[in-house]
Amino acid sequence: MGSFSVWHWLIVLVIVMLVFGTKKLGNIGGDLGKAVKGFKDGVKGEEDKAATDAKQVADKVTVDVEAKEKAKL
Repeated sequence: MGSFSVWHWLIVLVIVMLVFGTKKLGNIGGDLGKAVKGFKDGVKGEEDKAATDAKQVADKVTVDVEAKEKAKL
């Protein structure tokens, strides 16, 4: 039983192309690519939003002070 050889995969690919057709497979691939790109953009947008929110909170909490050196005895 083992693993399939290259010839087995080629036969499976030909059967899939006969059943679905190349145009339908191309559309499925394009849709999948758009979905992955949308997901990446959504994750990146959330990271950018979280960084902006953290900076705004830090700006509200930050206090400017002036440091002076202590005189040595």
